[in-house]
Amino acid sequence: MNTDYSIVVGGAAGLGSRRAGLLIAKLFSSLGYYVFIYDDYQSLIRGGHSFSNIRISTSKKLSYCSRIDFLIALDKRTWNEHQSELKKDGLLVYNSDNFNVSEVQAIGVSAQAIVKNVGGKKIMENIALLAAFVKALGIEWNALKDLLTKEFGKDRKINLEIAKKSFEQNKSLMKIKKTRRKKQFFLVTGNQAIAQGVIQAGMKLYFAYPMTPATGILHYLARCGQNSKIKTIQLENELAVINAALGSAYAGLPSAVGTSGGGFALMTESLSLACQAEIPLLIINSQRAAPASGVPTYTAQSDLSFALAAGHGDIVKFLAAPGDAEEACYWAGRLLSLSWEYQTPSVLLVDKQISESTFSFDEKILAKIESIKYLKDNNRSEYLRYQDTKKGISPLSFPGEKGKVIKTTSYEHNEAGNTIEDEVGVQKMQDKRLRKYEEMKKAVEGMNTVNVYGNKKSSKAILTWGSSKGPAKEAAENLNIKMIQLLVLQPFPIKEIERVLEGVKSLILVENNALGQLGSVLTSYNIKIDAKILKYNSRPFLAEEIEEALNKILKNEKK
Repeated sequence: MNTDYSIVVGGAAGLGSRRAGLLIAKLFSSLGYYVFIYDDYQSLIRGGHSFSNIRISTSKKLSYCSRIDFLIALDKRTWNEHQSELKKDGLLVYNSDNFNVSEVQAIGVSAQAIVKNVGGKKIMENIALLAAFVKALGIEWNALKDLLTKEFGKDRKINLEIAKKSFEQNKSLMKIKKTRRKKQFFLVTGNQAIAQGVIQAGMKLYFAYPMTPATGILHYLARCGQNSKIKTIQLENELAVINAALGSAYAGLPSAVGTSGGGFALMTESLSLACQAEIPLLIINSQRAAPASGVPTYTAQSDLSFALAAGHGDIVKFLAAPGDAEEACYWAGRLLSLSWEYQTPSVLLVDKQISESTFSFDEKILAKIESIKYLKDNNRSEYLRYQDTKKGISPLSFPGEKGKVIKTTSYEHNEAGNTIEDEVGVQKMQDKRLRKYEEMKKAVEGMNTVNVYGNKKSSKAILTWGSSKGPAKEAAENLNIKMIQLLVLQPFPIKEIERVLEGVKSLILVENNALGQLGSVLTSYNIKIDAKILKYNSRPFLAEEIEEALNKILKNEKK
């Protein structure tokens, strides 16, 4: 039997709604459920309205729902904003010291009074509401006690006292049972998964300038670096970030950088430098709603065209767009390894939906990430940094190695790294890089670059990429049609796409942007799109939105 619950926890920034949401998620995870959390917050330090939309299920889900079973309101605005989303038989848990509700099934908690009586802080009111909610679900006190004991250090005693009082003052309304699943998954954000992936591959230095929604990678790696050999460096802007990373990679230390669209735009000149100088580097671009500053704490898939074309000149690079935390972890590490194997930059294209959402995460994916390997120079004769080899990949050495001169340059150069301008030499080196790109294409052909879900024999299919994977997969399964997810977009896996499109008579594109950017890519490869489902209001797709749009399209096709 599939159990599926949707929970919203909300309040003004500073009231602890996000922490309460994460505690709920961890509690359900300990009971064997899959968890997905989408955090919605405004670009504010205090005030406004923030909420966590939590999906709890016995099967893996990667999107939230528009209708919710439980609403936990830390303030009145949360009730006002979300009351229309609460199902008729749904439950409201709210702070009755601030407002009253009588029109729905509700549990009013005197959170302010409970916290004041034990000498707590205002932010601890979230624990009082959490405890009442847990009691209402029929979950045992010891489960909540164990969770809070693990989660709190300094304020553990007082939070436990608040939780105990609230738990005892309220009653059970139902019984949530533990699943039969023995394995308990870790809960990680997409940014944390990306960080784990690059660590696993062998990254030594991470450079960044804070930019939502990629900042979580910087913070997580900074904490990890305290207990490891990884160095995390925050610099003054994105230009400094990418150039410092190129310098460290040139010196032999695998490096990565993280940013969002505006920062990535600043990095593109140095991206071309990385291609010309054949310096390996991973660039993580976590998209947000744009253009310009756009809607900085919300999501979109609108950087694809830019990322594919980024960098001036005839350049070669890898670009992958994972659809969940496990894929983000794997492809972050895989791209870093590929960058070093082929001595060229790679771009990992994610977005706010992936970066800042929380997922049930199977750590087994880490074992699939290969450590960095590269073609080493073992020749005792004169070292040629850009030796013109059959595959276009030159042996790699680093400054400080005895008897070797390691040159690099933004100019076109000969095999030794000296600047050239003659037409024969220029074409020779460009041909060298193009041969390398042919090898990159072959490598892509041997990878899992396309996923297929749903009814694989269906003649109707939806095609998507990135974070739209989750809701598109759910919609396709509900309608018993095929769903195709593109993972690698450069070099484009045309052979694999053509293979999975065999027998498909109606192809529908699903993208979180206004222009159907993947559709333009497919058209360039003579792949016909029959219809498009596009969303561009800075919010991610919901499965029911895609399903509703698909029903209309399929109904019209029958006419």
